[in-house]
Amino acid sequence: MTFRLWILGSELSLLAVCISIPFPSRAQQRDIDLDFQAAVAQYEAGRYPEAAAKLEKLLPKVPQSFEVHELLGLVYAAQSQDEKASEHLEAAVSLKPGSASAHTNFGNILVHAGKLDLAEQQYKKAVALAPQDYEANHNLGELFARVNKVPEALPYLKKAQQLNRGSYDNGYDLALAYFLTGSLGDARELIHDLVGRKDTAELHNLLAEVEEKDGNFVSAVNEFETAAHMDPSEGNLFDWASELLVHRTLEPAIDVFHQGTERYPNSSRMAIGLGMAYYSLGKYDDAVKSLLRAADLDPSDPRGYPFLSRAFDSSPSQADEVVARFRRFTELQPKNGRAFYYYAVSLWKSKREQDTNLDVSQIESLLKKAIALDPQLPEAHLQLANLYSDQKKYAEAIPEYLQARERNPDLADVHYRLAQAYVRTGEKDLAQQEFNVYQRLREQHLSDLDKQRAEIRQFVYSAKKDSDGKP
Repeated sequence: MTFRLWILGSELSLLAVCISIPFPSRAQQRDIDLDFQAAVAQYEAGRYPEAAAKLEKLLPKVPQSFEVHELLGLVYAAQSQDEKASEHLEAAVSLKPGSASAHTNFGNILVHAGKLDLAEQQYKKAVALAPQDYEANHNLGELFARVNKVPEALPYLKKAQQLNRGSYDNGYDLALAYFLTGSLGDARELIHDLVGRKDTAELHNLLAEVEEKDGNFVSAVNEFETAAHMDPSEGNLFDWASELLVHRTLEPAIDVFHQGTERYPNSSRMAIGLGMAYYSLGKYDDAVKSLLRAADLDPSDPRGYPFLSRAFDSSPSQADEVVARFRRFTELQPKNGRAFYYYAVSLWKSKREQDTNLDVSQIESLLKKAIALDPQLPEAHLQLANLYSDQKKYAEAIPEYLQARERNPDLADVHYRLAQAYVRTGEKDLAQQEFNVYQRLREQHLSDLDKQRAEIRQFVYSAKKDSDGKP
């Protein structure tokens, strides 16, 4: 989902325009008019360099001509020569400040140049001059929406839709604005109206988002599926598969993710999604394979590594490959504490499973590095404490458990392991307190399944947003 792009330049009715000059002869006026009409013809035929050449030759003869400056600005805009376009469109606004279309054209090129605050000023002037103009209202509404001022966008998009009910682009923008502001009923009604006029995959995708946000899972899945069948783009397939995954319809989710990975073999988010679906179904070997592939497709993307670490914990058979990916992650992101945490844990797990001599000092060093980079990372403190406990170094383990507890007192495992350490050091009262907290947290806390769902939702949200700016 994204708001529509602006189209630089208005539709012009220039063929009947005559350019007046002070005290011209009839022959001079005729020649100027003919040259201008020829430039118009070149512009409308898409021959922009030829149009620009004619207009630049004509401009010295009529330097105060609104029409020449405006058309020359549009010609340069069509060639993405923003600086030249802006110069002439600004001149046109100065020459004819009462022209709403002039302000709109100048606003368009300012948007194209990324000068959104200045563009907003021009669009507001256009709306003030022509409050019943569709383009002026649409452009201002869309500008507000694009800078995340969606509530401010709504009245202008509504007005534009009233002025041109058949506009698909404004209708889509308005439906998206309704969705983003929580007016789900209005969004749904408008989308159904638009589908009746122009049935598109993106409308079904947006309707699916509306139904999902309104808690209508079955309707959402059906709309995502319709969108994917109409247009099997990477985004539409991912949206369909991830909706199934979020609601734990796992076998169908795996099937759709498989389709996605086959069609889009370079999509890391599709590979992560497939790995998560396999993990949720308990197919840990397949999960690790897919997540390893995701790590190779986009090694710097941090989102797949937590799931790879968890899947590896249940499927250690590919230890060397997993450890290698986590080592590479630390090399790519040497300031990322979690990268060193994952590397340490994977190395520790792989050595345990292989029953080889464990290099405790290396794992300890990696965990300390993770803590130094991210002191607020409770998992790193917890694992360092566990490492000390395994060596019966309880005096060193307890402070690390306390650090983990301070950073996240809701981690049930911290209280359980701290209680065990207190038992070993003879501090039975403290141990009982921690066991009591552990029992309370286990009773009150979200289940592991609920936690997993929350993590999946977070990944899906971030993957959609990062892919193309969607919410």
